[in-house]
Formats: sequence, C-alpha cells, structure tokens
Amino acid sequence: MLSARTSASPASLWKRVGGEGGSSDGCRSCREVRRRAAAVMVRAAAPRRVEAVAMGSTAETEKEEMAAAGCGVEDPYGEDRATEEQPVTPWAFSVASGYTLLRDPHHNKGLAFTEKERDAHYLRGLLPPAVVSQKLQIKKIMHNLRQYQLPLQRYMAMMDLQERNERLFYKLLIDNVEELLPVVYTPTVGEACQKYGCIFRHPQGLYVSLRDKGKVLEVLRNWPERNIQVIVVTDGERILGLGDLGCQGMGIPVGKLSLYTALGGVRPSACLPITIDVGTNNEQLLNDEFYIGLRQRRATGEEYHELMEEFMNAVKQIYGEKVLIQFEDFANHNAFDLLAKYSKSHLVFNDDIQGTASVVLAGLLSALKVVGGTLAEHTYLFLGAGEAGTGIAELIALEISKQTKAPIEECRKKVWLVDSKGLIVDSRKDSLQSFKKPWAHEHEPLTTLLDAVQSIKPTVLIGTSGVGRTFTKEVVEAMASFNERPIIFSLSNPTSHSECTAEEAYNWTQGRAVFASGSPFDPVEYNGKIHVPGQSNNAYIFPGFGLGVVISGAIRVHEDMLIAASEALAEQATQENFDKGSIFPPFTNIRKISAHIAAAVAAKAYELGLATRLPPPRDLVKYAESCMYTPVYRNYR
Repeated sequence: MLSARTSASPASLWKRVGGEGGSSDGCRSCREVRRRAAAVMVRAAAPRRVEAVAMGSTAETEKEEMAAAGCGVEDPYGEDRATEEQPVTPWAFSVASGYTLLRDPHHNKGLAFTEKERDAHYLRGLLPPAVVSQKLQIKKIMHNLRQYQLPLQRYMAMMDLQERNERLFYKLLIDNVEELLPVVYTPTVGEACQKYGCIFRHPQGLYVSLRDKGKVLEVLRNWPERNIQVIVVTDGERILGLGDLGCQGMGIPVGKLSLYTALGGVRPSACLPITIDVGTNNEQLLNDEFYIGLRQRRATGEEYHELMEEFMNAVKQIYGEKVLIQFEDFANHNAFDLLAKYSKSHLVFNDDIQGTASVVLAGLLSALKVVGGTLAEHTYLFLGAGEAGTGIAELIALEISKQTKAPIEECRKKVWLVDSKGLIVDSRKDSLQSFKKPWAHEHEPLTTLLDAVQSIKPTVLIGTSGVGRTFTKEVVEAMASFNERPIIFSLSNPTSHSECTAEEAYNWTQGRAVFASGSPFDPVEYNGKIHVPGQSNNAYIFPGFGLGVVISGAIRVHEDMLIAASEALAEQATQENFDKGSIFPPFTNIRKISAHIAAAVAAKAYELGLATRLPPPRDLVKYAESCMYTPVYRNYR
C-alpha cells in the first residue's frame, strides 16, 4: 500500500513504472497502477475519510448562514440534507473500490450502483447486470421482512441490513417507521437483549468492562470515528422492565442510536453505542454458555463509581464537552446519582428520567385540549416511583410552577405516588429513598392502588411500575366513576408489562378514557367508534432533543429545554388526531416533528446562554431540517 506521505507525485509515479509513453509490459497492471496513483492523489489532497465536493447552487444567504453556524458540525461523509445532491468520493484510507466497496456499509449501494459507477469503481462482474433503484430495494426487503413469522427474525434481518448497507437500512426505517419501529426498538428489542448472546454476529458498539480500568481512554480511541456527537451508554442493570441483562443490554444503545439517526437526523457516523460491563447478578446469564459479558457478580460502590468516573473523563477528553451522553437503563440507585453528579460538568441526559418525563408532559398538554382545564387544575396519581415516575412527576410540577408562578414545593402537592409499599406519605419519610421524599405528602397510609384512587380521586392515572395488569377493572372503573374523561397512561414496557391494555381502558370506561401507552396497541372499536390509542413513546422526544443540542452546540442540558421539547411536541398534535382518540401526532411525520422539537430546544439553549454555535440561524426549523442526515444514495465520481 502506498503511503499518503509519498513524496513522488502521482504523475511521476506513473512515468517510473512505464505508464506514459511506455510499453504495457512495463507493469503488472496499468489499471492497478492508475488506481494506486489515484489513491495517493486523494490521500494527499484530503486526510478525511470522505471528500464531499459542493456542486449545488444554494442561495448565497443560506450558504453564509450554514457556514457561520457550521451546519451543526462538519459533514465529511456527505450525509446531510443540505448536501444530498452533491457527488461524493467513497473513500476510507484510499478510494473504496471493487470488492472493498461492496463490503463497506457506509458506501455500499448493492444493485443500485449505476453502469458508470460500476466502471469507475471496478465493480464489473462483482454484481449481477441488473441496476435497480433504492425504492425497488426497499420494496423487496419489506416483502421479505413480512414473510418472517417472529419479530426477532425481523429484528435480526434489520441488523444484518444495517451492517451491509447503512443508507438502505435508514431509508427503509424512515419510509416504514410505524411498521418497523416496534421491530428495531420496543417491544422486540427487549427479546433481542434477552437472547443477545445467541444472536450476536457483529459488534455494533464499544464494550468497556472492569478489565479496562485504567485503559478506558485507549478503548475509546479504538473506535474508528472521532467526530462523535451523541453517545448512548448503559450498564445493563435495568433493561426495560426485564431486569439485569448485563452486557447483553447493548441492544438498547444500538436501537436508541438507530432512532437518533432515522427519526432525528443525527448522522450515524456521529453516534456511538457503549455498554459498561461491570458484571451481572442474573444467575441465568452467568450460567449461559453463550453469554458474551463478564462472568462475575455486578460490581458496586467505589469500584463501580471509579470506572464510571474514568469513563466520563475519557469521553470528555477525547470528544470534547459538546458530546451528548445519554444514560440508558441504569438501575434507580445509580441513575439518579449519575445524573446529579455529572449534569454540572458534562452534557448528560437520562432518557428514562428526563425523556420519559418530557414525552408524558407533552401527552398531558395535548390531553388538556380534549378534557379541558390547566395542569394545575388536575390531580395526578402514579403507580411506580422509580426513575420514570419521579422524573415525570417533577417535570409536571415544574411546568405547573412555571404556569402559576407558585413555589415548586406547593406544585408537588398536586402529584401523588404509589410504590410497592403503598401510597407515599409523610409518615414513611424516614424510610424512603432520597428521590421519593419530595412526594411524601400528609395523608393517612394506604396500601393498595384502589384505595389510593378512591381516596385521592385523581383526574390523571399514570403507570410506570413495570408490572403488567396492575390497572385492574376495579381501578379503571373507579377512575371512570368520578371523571367524565379519565386520563389513563399505561406506560410500562414491553407490552406484556403494560399496566392495562388499550382495549381494557376503553371497555372499562365505556369508551371515555383518554388513553396512551408506552408500547403500541392496535386500534380498538367500542360502540361502533374506532379509538386509535396514542403511544407515549420516548422516540418522539429524544431524537429531536439530541438534534437540537447538536445544532446549537449546547454544553449543558437544562430542565427548560425539556419543557420546550414537550411544548413543541404537543403543538404538533391536531384535532384530527384527537378525533381518532390519539393525543400524539402520527409517527409518519416524525422527521418534521423532530425538526420542530430540535428548533425549540436550540432556541431555549440560545436563550439560556448554553449554546456555542454562533451566530444563531435565522430560521431554526429550516436549519434543523438542513442538518438532518438523509439516507438517499449519493452519486459517486
């Protein structure tokens, strides 16, 4: 392989081997020499992985604005919507061609390579003669996916596609988001994590284990990309409602980042999934011969926190302070501590606490357009007082405080929580974990959810318990007895852990419930009317939130940015959605929704003085759309 540091010019190299004016016998293969000489030219001219050459005719004012704000970040791969018409050169360390090009998921187009591209990149004979469009490729893959009987089979097929043709994977997901979202994420990803050791084929992220203590920075440097914008990290201790899955929790960061790209437009090259492997307390996994993680009990205390401290410092050292670190599926006792500890020094976000809260607040703001009243005029009762429950409760209280100008302590009194021991009340305060104490109000002790519903008479019932079928018929009927339109959110994932089904909620309230769930449910017919249940899915929020952080160059996450995201999402729900029974807009519009959320988050970051990309763009929605990754195939030189 010729070095990019070779002092001889490509032309002189050609002459020396008998190319110009010489016999064809002067080298083994003139074509090979041309290719190698071209590689030298490309590498000498551009040290980055892919060279994007502007060929378009964008208006000068837009060009200046994009240049001034940096279009979020540099676009060396030619991935953003603003550059999708520009030809690019598919090269890694040299121009990718031939068999190598077909094995490069970033640039492979399969049968969509044109005749001209097949000649230019030495693909003749390596592909069948047919040239097909990306649209036809999508049609074929969807046909094949629908033949599978099991969701896990479809999940594996999608992951295989991502590993061989990245753009086709994302185009497929974007164009069929409502059908494929449950495949690449909840509920199927839960089963995938449980069986990750059996289905593991190709590493899709970084694994940082206790064995790497003292060498975490070296581990991060092994990742081939340097321009990382979003990291999703888990330690696998609380995967969905499935418990401790250890190293096999990697399916969660991989799935989340797929949605950051497909739904929020964050470039796949800028996303990094990471699993922190500190062992597992899952005996079944420890005894499973196919388990891919450390075979030891889970580390805790000082040993755990030292590794996390080293990891967080290494991330900041190698990627800078503007990389968004999303904590995902950490157990309660670590999730709150990590968020509190690093929120002041790093750009961190916990989707289980903050993302869930933001999307539920958006659902409540939309629901108020149906049932009437303000947030402060309603009473809220939660089943579940963990990360999700307390996170949602706090954001509701913050929004009430913002609307009424009342102290946050007073606003919290509108919100009640029930945990495994019953209603959280003041008499239990000494035995409560710290994150539950703000919700301990004056009330007689109650041990069951039904007792709490009958005593408090909430207008809103929210389930975050992770325990299926806990919204019993008696509980739901009680809600319907004193509310004309009871608001019932059954948020636990996966579907089997949902507190009640959509059908149960509508049937037990005579079709009057305003219902939303964490996992998808099919439409329900009641008395001749079709009710389309809304899905309170975090995927509405975190992709657009992440994009807003990236395009503004925010250095910290502020609670007002979460509220801005909630308000932006609620604004996207229309009367047409309400008439169908849904309080959320359809996922088919998710890219547009994400652009509006990103714009709202970025605007709030600029307002709070947390944004670093200056000057701010004049039209943040248009700017967000232009910075979005687009997976259409590019023309290769």
